[in-house]
Amino acid sequence: MQHAAQTEASADALETETYQRISWRIIPFLFILYVIAFLDRVNVSYAKLQMSGDLHFSESVYGLGAGLFFIGYFFLEIPSNLILERVGARIWIARILVLWGLISAAFMFVSTPTQFYVMRFLLGVGEAGFFPGIILYLTYWFPGWRRARMVATFMTAIAVSGVIGGILSGAIMKAFAGIYGLAGWQWLFLLEGAPAVIFGIITFFYLDNGPASARWLSQAQKDLVAAQLAEDCRSKDALGGHSGFLDSARDYKVWVLALVYFCNVIAFYGVSFFLPQLIKEMGVTDLAMNGLISAIPWSVAAVAMVINARHSDRQLERRWHVAIPGVLAGFGLACAAYVGASPAVLAIAALTVTTAGSLCISPVFWSLPTAFLSGSAAAGSIALINSFGALGGFFGPYLIGVVKDLTGSPANALYVLAGFFFLCAVLVVTVFKAVPVQR
Repeated sequence: MQHAAQTEASADALETETYQRISWRIIPFLFILYVIAFLDRVNVSYAKLQMSGDLHFSESVYGLGAGLFFIGYFFLEIPSNLILERVGARIWIARILVLWGLISAAFMFVSTPTQFYVMRFLLGVGEAGFFPGIILYLTYWFPGWRRARMVATFMTAIAVSGVIGGILSGAIMKAFAGIYGLAGWQWLFLLEGAPAVIFGIITFFYLDNGPASARWLSQAQKDLVAAQLAEDCRSKDALGGHSGFLDSARDYKVWVLALVYFCNVIAFYGVSFFLPQLIKEMGVTDLAMNGLISAIPWSVAAVAMVINARHSDRQLERRWHVAIPGVLAGFGLACAAYVGASPAVLAIAALTVTTAGSLCISPVFWSLPTAFLSGSAAAGSIALINSFGALGGFFGPYLIGVVKDLTGSPANALYVLAGFFFLCAVLVVTVFKAVPVQR
């Protein structure tokens, strides 16, 4: 009896040590990569504060350009993830980073709306496959019952990039304006594009394709991870899961998930791309102060998304941990539309609820498809879901830009975007009656 207890304690200790080692090895690095990715994706929202005036871009031009990123992203998501599964994460993620970093830096040469459109499209092409590739990559290391908190830790990079992005972008545009004859927004693109190239090179040498090739794990630790991942796959098979992409593409649940993610993304990016402008309309004209205030919603969201994901893993429950944040995000956005720019404290509070709610959705959401998909089905379907979400990233900013040009106020568009958050919650609760999480 005592021997059995000692054996069980030893096994638990090995499991704890193994996943701690894996987490500390890969999650901080992936976190840094996603901070860089998100900065390069949304720094155009800060550049807009100078860029639109210098280049005489209307709200519609900016909104269309901001959204075109997601069209390029859409077309290459699925092939990119399928290639990653075939050639390995190390070389493929490194390639993605270097390409998008070069494209992002090249934005400093944009001078016309057409160039702006083309470069935003190409940036989407360059970054396509990065996020779904990381989600797929995490399935190589963590079984389902550990995955939500790992995804949440990785995805706090969105919130952190929102915090530092506003402060850093505002400081760069203010401090570098006029140096060597370049505008502040030109320096912004150059200085925030370079880290992607640098870390792309580092990725090639640092990242392992999976536990089997990780020299920093002992053989016992590799065997433990392999056994738990195999158990995870068996539980998916028992639930009628898919391992082939074509089979999963015919599963209605995959398409419902794509619609859910579209609803979340269209509202989230509709807000995030215009957050600095909304703060400016509150009377905050100083670039550095704008960045500081922009950091408030992201700071709260970083904490909220980790708490929500950890609670989801502890409770082994998914759908309500997606639906409730969706309702809160919709409520916050509707309040933001109703309040407007004044009083500023209430407007920031409403946007903070929206940002936190939206970011709480994503980490737990990505545990839904991986609960019944594996292999090429997971690779292709994760990319499919994310690519349709990318279309939401196109329509969100464009919708706000067009409505603002037509009406002079984004309030009506914000009400529409709030409705997408509510629809997201309804779909998850009604379609996914129960999302079993095995342990």
